Amino acid sequence: MTDPQRSEASAALWLQTSPANEAEGLHRRLSQRQLTMMAIGGAIGVGLFLGSGVTIRLAGPAVILSYLLGAGIALIMSQALAEMAVVHPVAGAFGVYAETYLNHWAGFSVRATYGAAQIIAIGAEVSAAGIYMSFWFPNVPQWIWVVLVSAALVALNSMQVNRLGEFEYWFAMIKVVAIVAFIAVGMLLIFGRGSNGATAWANLTQHGGFFPAGWEGVWLSLTLTITSYMGVEVIAVTAGEAERPDVTIPRAMRNIVWRLILFYVLAMAIMVTMVPWDQSTDSSGLSGSPFVTVFSAAHVPFAAAIMNFVVLTAALSSVNTNLYLSTRMLFSLGREGYAPDWMGKVSRNGVPHRALLASTAGIIAAILLAVFAPKNAFLMLYGTAVAGMLFVWLVILTSHLRFRKAVARDRILNLPVRLRVHPIFTVSGIVLLIAISVTTFFVHGLQWSVPAFVIFLGFITLLYFRNRESKLGV
Repeated sequence: MTDPQRSEASAALWLQTSPANEAEGLHRRLSQRQLTMMAIGGAIGVGLFLGSGVTIRLAGPAVILSYLLGAGIALIMSQALAEMAVVHPVAGAFGVYAETYLNHWAGFSVRATYGAAQIIAIGAEVSAAGIYMSFWFPNVPQWIWVVLVSAALVALNSMQVNRLGEFEYWFAMIKVVAIVAFIAVGMLLIFGRGSNGATAWANLTQHGGFFPAGWEGVWLSLTLTITSYMGVEVIAVTAGEAERPDVTIPRAMRNIVWRLILFYVLAMAIMVTMVPWDQSTDSSGLSGSPFVTVFSAAHVPFAAAIMNFVVLTAALSSVNTNLYLSTRMLFSLGREGYAPDWMGKVSRNGVPHRALLASTAGIIAAILLAVFAPKNAFLMLYGTAVAGMLFVWLVILTSHLRFRKAVARDRILNLPVRLRVHPIFTVSGIVLLIAISVTTFFVHGLQWSVPAFVIFLGFITLLYFRNRESKLGV
């Protein structure tokens, strides 16, 4: 049987049996509200609270349009992913979809890439936590906070998944409430009486105008704003542990995407309205949050300290979710035979504790690089994670094209979630993601993202074929 024939046969089998399928050993204990908040926790972190300073410098006030464009791509991706997640509610998520509808290499590479990207992102988030702690304790070395945060969150991830989900629900709720408060306070200051409103509106047109860098700046900043939406795929990864996935996944996916769009667009609009875009961050964009800068400029008592606490919890929440994601991806690789068998084992409480241990080793490596390596080296590694996530989204959308063909062939038309006007939206998403990938060559700090990822992809491809040969006894 050829590879295409094998893929079609496995796809047909999945379409018949997958709704009742569960990842062996994992427990279905995550509720819809926990799924939604875990996704928000994974998405809203450094990308909004700290990295937004970089996107503002690239596009100025027009960064609002960058977030709207990113939202459109995220909507396409999330709907396509939700379709497949409802039919295939398994821990391997899009890695399983790629293996089923594309080929075994795609399934392996997308899981390995996603796991590595999450581990690298964890290093960035815990480094950000160290930066935020320096707001209160400037004389304490940042690496101490990094170690303490990592130890606490690893212990949390060793708990049963429903307890982890409940903790993450309230952890993520802190930053949701903070963003809503930020938006409310900002709107009061902008539309309220006095001189603040007039001055604020002037910030959108002065200092170089609304498009200080033209449409080029809007497009260049999209290479980073799109990463702010990279987190909606969490819903698919948690599908293997979700209660009633046919109901909870579609609702959670709709909730997370529209909330992210509302939070990002409104928050960024208020940010560039309240403070001149060229004064919202320092030249590096990495030593403080624009959110803190805005509240300080608004002269709200203790607002800077309060927001610093919020962005700290945001970073910790993201680390918590990313650690969960990397653990489940390593577990999936171990269960499918692409990684050592011990990674596919679970403890009595349903936690892949050995995969968690492996993720911890990667976290330590990322932290050490962030602490001891030159800043440019760390940024290049983080850029590799950005390119890796673009690759993951491309594989998801490509898998969705083949998924729809299998659905049409087997006449399964009553999907709980459907991306309309197929395949126009899916193909458009693929084209846009490829264009964004090419654009990274022209963004400072991301020039080497794609080349570095190509090297990584080549490395894991060698591992794949070596593993495949050993399975075949070659």
